[in-house]
Amino acid sequence: MKNILKSLAVLAVATPLLTGCIEETFPTNGVTSDQVAGSSKSLESIVKGMPAYMKQWHIWTTNVFDFGYPSIIIAQNVMTNDMIQPYTGYQHFMYWQEVTINIDPTYLLSQINWYYLNFQVKAANEVIGMLPDPQSPEQIKYLAEALAYRSATYIDMARIYEFLPNETVSGVNSDGNDVTGLTVPYVTPDMTSDQLSNNPRLPHAAMSEKLLADLTRAEELFKSTTSARESKVFPDLAVVYGLMARVYMWDENYPKAAEYARKAISTGTGYAPLTQNEWFDKTNGFNSSNFNSWMWAIQYESNDDAVTTGQSSNWGSFMIAESNLGYSGQYGTNMMIDASLYASIDNADWRKLSWKAPAGSALSGLEPYISASKGASLKDYAGIKFRPGSGVVDQRATTFAVAIPLMRIEEMYLIEAEATAHTNASQGKELLENFMKTYRYSTYSCLASDTEGVVDECFKQKRIEFWGENVIFYDFKRLNKSVTRGYDGSNWPAAAQYNTNGRPGWMNWPFVDYEGNFNKGVEGFCNPAVGDKFKPAN
Repeated sequence: MKNILKSLAVLAVATPLLTGCIEETFPTNGVTSDQVAGSSKSLESIVKGMPAYMKQWHIWTTNVFDFGYPSIIIAQNVMTNDMIQPYTGYQHFMYWQEVTINIDPTYLLSQINWYYLNFQVKAANEVIGMLPDPQSPEQIKYLAEALAYRSATYIDMARIYEFLPNETVSGVNSDGNDVTGLTVPYVTPDMTSDQLSNNPRLPHAAMSEKLLADLTRAEELFKSTTSARESKVFPDLAVVYGLMARVYMWDENYPKAAEYARKAISTGTGYAPLTQNEWFDKTNGFNSSNFNSWMWAIQYESNDDAVTTGQSSNWGSFMIAESNLGYSGQYGTNMMIDASLYASIDNADWRKLSWKAPAGSALSGLEPYISASKGASLKDYAGIKFRPGSGVVDQRATTFAVAIPLMRIEEMYLIEAEATAHTNASQGKELLENFMKTYRYSTYSCLASDTEGVVDECFKQKRIEFWGENVIFYDFKRLNKSVTRGYDGSNWPAAAQYNTNGRPGWMNWPFVDYEGNFNKGVEGFCNPAVGDKFKPAN
């Protein structure tokens, strides 16, 4: 196979990251069953390869930000207005936070994410291709799970890579082609090599049609089988409805989004929003999928390479502030909430205790730390939402063996409220108030009454509720929301204090231009570069 050599500029962090060189790179359609599921060829092993691949460690490089889907979640979050990685000499996600040239189409970072997501699709296609005519209840379940996995990956890719208008970056790329509204190529296991080698990016409407068709089939399959999922690392019928709600929100088909969010809420047994005690559980808070709020999750195991490695290249290393390990716990690169967002949260809202209050403020000293001394060492606004595994702060195999939420039932309540508000502001407001008063704090009141105001309030509550999760990036982009990082009292690093008018151009992610060597359908139709096009406000 052809080698690929992508130059990655010198990365300015204390621990050196070598210039990127990926050899023996497989094209998007070239992954094998062995790569997905190890040496076993059994169907069960291939099925287990789907959730396993989501947490794959060092897929392309030995860089510490290369740890599969969890690293993509972090990259997305630091590109919003809400989550900040402070600079301590170990700021490995600064390239996304500052939107540097390193994320452009000719650089390694765009390749890592693009190929990772395509290979995640391939992991699902391995299962789908083995089950053209499922017979047993278990086989039917496997096919339904694979269709849901593939759809979940494609709705993420579509929302990430679809080029939407913005004030800074034109939709006309360097080849002179307008890529506005284009998503990504869509791959199925029955495609021929000729089809795969000339597979163009789908327009928004065509991608939506394919996703809804696959999810409808998954729905029918789940309804027809009595075989239950093994754990929450696999999707179920409620998750399928949740994915359909996400697709309809992306499509701005708000009546359907509300309908399917309600189906997700009503399906299954026992789904319920987190209580205050569950949210702040010092042993299991946001590290365990056992709570009834969690619908779908990634689960790190104690023997996963990403957990056992001494390099701390995993989710917990960056997101768990209260451990004594990793870049956040050991080196103080604590992920923080934007100061203006924090200030906008009502002190009566118990979720505000998920971050360290500034010294002297009303909530300072009330945070539910695992250790008061550790809490004292954290930076103001540091997030303590994601607890170390089992509350253990200094044993790698336990501390980092955590679950990561992929879907929580709260998202469905807030999708339902926002989607309803787009067509009926008063009804949307009522749904939002009912959720907040019942599950968050009883004195909540939505002051807005018009459509724009209620939608904005739903957006704000999602920013608070899903800080650090894989949700809010997509809402910033869909709703054309501005990013405002440069202001008096900002806690953003000076080099990342960008202010935009509407959605940031950087939310249209570039993907590697080398893809055109394998797939002529995208040659000349890559997203424009976004790196080094934004200037700090101050």
